[in-house]
Amino acid sequence: MAVSDLPPPDEPMTVDAYRQRWPTGAEKVELLDGTIVFYGTFDANDAEAAALVYPGRRVLLSLDGGIEVHPAGPPTGVWADRLK
Repeated sequence: MAVSDLPPPDEPMTVDAYRQRWPTGAEKVELLDGTIVFYGTFDANDAEAAALVYPGRRVLLSLDGGIEVHPAGPPTGVWADRLK
């Protein structure tokens, strides 16, 4: 859902719009080896928002539409082989 798809600021938020926005659009959240993994359907705008919320960390939009918030620096632990 693009920002332009949201209801106008002076109108109530709809359930569909609310459920599709980051981080409320997350279907599930996990902390996996120091990385926050948001499962759901996100886009580049959501990844940019996550980068602002978690400054200095590596934010990745996964192929399945999830968001991963990795610690800064090279991948470690379970992520070392996945992110080569």
